[in-house]
Amino acid sequence: MQTSLVIMAAGIGSRFGTGIKQLTKMNDNGEIIIDYSIYDAKEAGFDEVVFVIRHAIEEEFKEVIGNRIAKEIPVKYVYQELEDLPEGFFVPEGRTKPWGTGQAILACRGIVTNPFIIINADDYYGKSAFRLLHDFLVEPKKESDAMQMAMAGFVLKNTVSDNGTVTRGVCIGEDGVLKGVIESRDICIVDGKAQTSTEESKAIISPDSLVSMNMWACYPDFLEVLEENFVEFLKDESRDPLKKEFLIPVLIDKLIHQKKTEVRILPTEDKWIGITYREDTEAAIAAFAKMTEDGIYPKKLW
Repeated sequence: MQTSLVIMAAGIGSRFGTGIKQLTKMNDNGEIIIDYSIYDAKEAGFDEVVFVIRHAIEEEFKEVIGNRIAKEIPVKYVYQELEDLPEGFFVPEGRTKPWGTGQAILACRGIVTNPFIIINADDYYGKSAFRLLHDFLVEPKKESDAMQMAMAGFVLKNTVSDNGTVTRGVCIGEDGVLKGVIESRDICIVDGKAQTSTEESKAIISPDSLVSMNMWACYPDFLEVLEENFVEFLKDESRDPLKKEFLIPVLIDKLIHQKKTEVRILPTEDKWIGITYREDTEAAIAAFAKMTEDGIYPKKLW
């Protein structure tokens, strides 16, 4: 069975300052975080890469990574743009940013026809998560009325930044099945205790909580569900039309409570590496250098 890796790379990342953070070089070979994710995904058995980008960064993106990766594995591009809306909907005056991760993956409709996983471009997930999710996608599909999905569950303390707070989807699970996701903001760990500004998760969050890093395993029917729910999201007038976002964890939480999907949690102990803030860059470069020194990765990936 063919499988696809979908990489969300449309965002510039305002907290990182100027420049496109997804394209920050991690070593002297010019390789970036996405290189390591693709290397791990290919090793796990994925057959193609689909980049979700914006037209505005296409030239630089292809120059820095896209053209190079296309020599190693088949590559496709889809584009997340603010104006890409269903018929009958228009961009509200004053809105400048796209509509969130749900819209990013919805851009894959008509292009992605394989079972696929979703990742962020600026996050390093580790090798085990790719293997776990690939194995889930290719195993016989469970007979169920509910749409089948899986997620990589990361330990919260392995996913925080030393340079500021982060947003994570705190997972509520039972017997390895996801029962809900609480999108929690301003997370940090202080004196061994996890803190968040999100009231709903304050009572349950701990350094050992499992969290979502937007690494999901899906079948193509998820794209149809995204399309239906994006229309509902746009019709909803209860939230600020200039700021509201169509987010994958929020949608999945809704589908779980509607009993329309069943999501298996696949825990991983791998440590996340990411560039949320400019100050994270030095630590990320050092971490990849250490893994190269330890033989986890070759000195030159490709």
